[in-house]
Amino acid sequence: MGDRILMKGNEAIAEAAIRAGCRFFAGYPITPQNEIPEYMSRRLPEVGGTFVQAESEVSTINMLYGASGAGARVMTSSSSPGISLMQEGISYLAAAELPAVIVNMVRGGPGLGGIQAAQSDYFQATKGGGHGDYHLIVLLPASIQEMVNLTRLAFDLADRYRNPVMLLADAVLGQAMEPVSFAVEPVTEKPSRPWATTGWKGDRPRNVINSLYLEPEELEKLNLRLQKKYAEISVREKRWETANLSEADVALVAYGTTARICRNAMDKGRAEGLKIGLIRPITAWPFPEQPFEEALGLGIKKFLVVEMNYGQMVEDVRLVINGRGEVAFYGRAGGMMPAPAAIVQEVRKLMGRGNC
Repeated sequence: MGDRILMKGNEAIAEAAIRAGCRFFAGYPITPQNEIPEYMSRRLPEVGGTFVQAESEVSTINMLYGASGAGARVMTSSSSPGISLMQEGISYLAAAELPAVIVNMVRGGPGLGGIQAAQSDYFQATKGGGHGDYHLIVLLPASIQEMVNLTRLAFDLADRYRNPVMLLADAVLGQAMEPVSFAVEPVTEKPSRPWATTGWKGDRPRNVINSLYLEPEELEKLNLRLQKKYAEISVREKRWETANLSEADVALVAYGTTARICRNAMDKGRAEGLKIGLIRPITAWPFPEQPFEEALGLGIKKFLVVEMNYGQMVEDVRLVINGRGEVAFYGRAGGMMPAPAAIVQEVRKLMGRGNC
């Protein structure tokens, strides 16, 4: 179990889901995540699970609603425009308090865009791409090993809070290969779900799963219950990583593949005498304020947010900093990736050192 295996990111997610107890997967092909449904179509029948290739992403997300409501551990995966089509169903899942794991292997946009890596779905994932007042828990892996670990965590969080969880990654992580370890024992028993619609024999109240409330008072009660749950998640489930903040004048802020590039840029800049640290959010929602408070407490007043988009997570960083420091942004999009040298140059500009 502890041996390391060389695996492609998409396939590592799929195997991690199997070992986390996922027994139902519905999906529809779209690059660059196709290896996930391909892998699941082979492996799920081997463990007594069910794989369905749906006729569309709209069908996919509604199949998850039904299977989760019946008590299964469920997952789907897609890429940006496919996730867009799922938004109504994702809102339904959140309203009905049904656990589900959704993988978005982000590609460039808007529109059909391209199949190269991007981070342009951050708003969609964190601001509620569907209708109503709801939140997904959004996890941000930066390595294939972390994809494995966070996939396991995603299923646990989905069950713990009866809420959809999204794994927000990108095409680089989906297509790259790295050694991974599946050190945790596989889940072999179905988690207890007393709320599921598994049949009624008169020995308990009937279970009803619903997101339609025609009486405003009842719908408000649902919203208040959800908000209480989101407040608990916000307190308990923020995750992040930092590096070199105690000796930094500037903090880079990035997630996913971009965080790996920024770590390279940090090392390059420090070798040139620039005092650079790094803040890497691991949850996009709930967004972790604590590392920014730590950085401010250490005297860091300059933050450079680097993303593979034209400015999305930077808005959350500016809300946290709230005028107590300078927040700059550097981004590439459409499948283009920021280079370490360009990031170091942006740090120089932020520090007022120009091209020196």
